Amino acid sequence: MNPQRLQVEYPESHETLLSPDWLVGFVDGEGCFHVGISKHNEVKFGYQILPELTVVQHQSDIALLHRIRTFMQCGVVRRNHGDRYCWRVRDLKNLTQIILPFFQKHPLRSKKNIEFEKFADVVRRMQKGEHLTADGFNKIVTLASSMNKKHDRSERIKIESEP
Repeated sequence: MNPQRLQVEYPESHETLLSPDWLVGFVDGEGCFHVGISKHNEVKFGYQILPELTVVQHQSDIALLHRIRTFMQCGVVRRNHGDRYCWRVRDLKNLTQIILPFFQKHPLRSKKNIEFEKFADVVRRMQKGEHLTADGFNKIVTLASSMNKKHDRSERIKIESEP
C-alpha cells in the first residue's frame, strides 16, 4: 500500500463508518486549522498565503486518515514527518465547498471553533480574491497572526497600500 496515493479509497463496512459527530470530536482533539504565510517571490506581494486543515496520526493509524479522506471526499494523506502521517486539505475550492460548510453545519465544541472561525474568514476572503489587494492581504496576515499564537513572522509582514 502506498500511503501517499491521492485517490485511495477504502470500502466502508458497518464497523468503520464515520459520523459527522465523530469527525468533529476527532478534529477538535487532533486537527489544526492553520494559515501559513511564507516567502515566495513568484506571487503577488512576495508571500504565499496557504490555509490548510491538517490531522496528524502515527503511521499505525494511517487507515483512519484514509477513511477520513474518503468520508470528506477531499484532501490527501501523506507522510508528515518520521512515523507520522497526515490528512491535509489545502485546495481552496475544497476548503470553500466542503470543509467550511461541514464545520458550519457541525460546529467544533472546543475553543478550536474560534480558530476555525478565523480560518473560515481567511478562506472566504481568499475565495473573493481579497488576498490580491494590499488591504485584503494585510487583513489576512493580521487574522493569521492571531491564530494558534505561532505566527510571529507574519506579524511583521505588512504590504504598502496601493494608491
